[in-house]
Amino acid sequence: MSLNVDRASTAFTFKGGMLPMTVMELTSADPERVRAQLSSKLSQSPAFFQHTPVVLSVEKLDEPHLALERLCAVCRAHKLLPVAVRGGGDSIKQSAWALGLGWFPTQENRPQAVNSSSDDATAEAVLNEAPLSAASGGRIYRGTVRSGQQVSASEGDLVVIGAVNAGAEILAAGSVHVYGPLRGRALAGIHGDREAGIFCHELHGELLSVAGNYKRLEDIDPTLLGRAVQVRLLEDQLNIETLG
Repeated sequence: MSLNVDRASTAFTFKGGMLPMTVMELTSADPERVRAQLSSKLSQSPAFFQHTPVVLSVEKLDEPHLALERLCAVCRAHKLLPVAVRGGGDSIKQSAWALGLGWFPTQENRPQAVNSSSDDATAEAVLNEAPLSAASGGRIYRGTVRSGQQVSASEGDLVVIGAVNAGAEILAAGSVHVYGPLRGRALAGIHGDREAGIFCHELHGELLSVAGNYKRLEDIDPTLLGRAVQVRLLEDQLNIETLG
């Protein structure tokens, strides 16, 4: 009897979990420079800027005093929702708490830190490859899209020949094709193309979006996870079907 009373009086439970989260790594503390770049990004990928939660990483900044409140205001004006700050000293931590944001210490022991410069150079070279065809204007990315990376095709389809790791993000004006495991975020039809789709060999995606309509990992039928699937928009709902 007492057990039933305890259950009835429980209002919540705490659970650990890994939620999909975009990290905005700042290389400038100037709010106006951030504003200008966000405006440019918004014109390229409007579907992404739909109240997306972001973590502001200040690990690459030298400034001990950061105009954090102004930076948060710039993000919110572009429909991004800052939820936490990563890195920085005690003053930044206190500023984050004062603004109602979480704070994470600087991440250590990153697996790709040793070769980060070569990885960045490789990624940049791949992104500048010739398009899939003159007609489609799409892009091919060969290799793993690592956590924290974003790969996009502003025109046509994006083809990833490799894995998309958790914490990574791929975007395309057209469809997204992943010839490997998809564990990160995949956004197709970022300019509103409702005929676009997402195709992958192994589904574990943190977030799937077509023309602004999305599903998170917890919304996906568990029987579809780990399988080859296609994701299409059907009457304003994402429809996920197995391939083969």
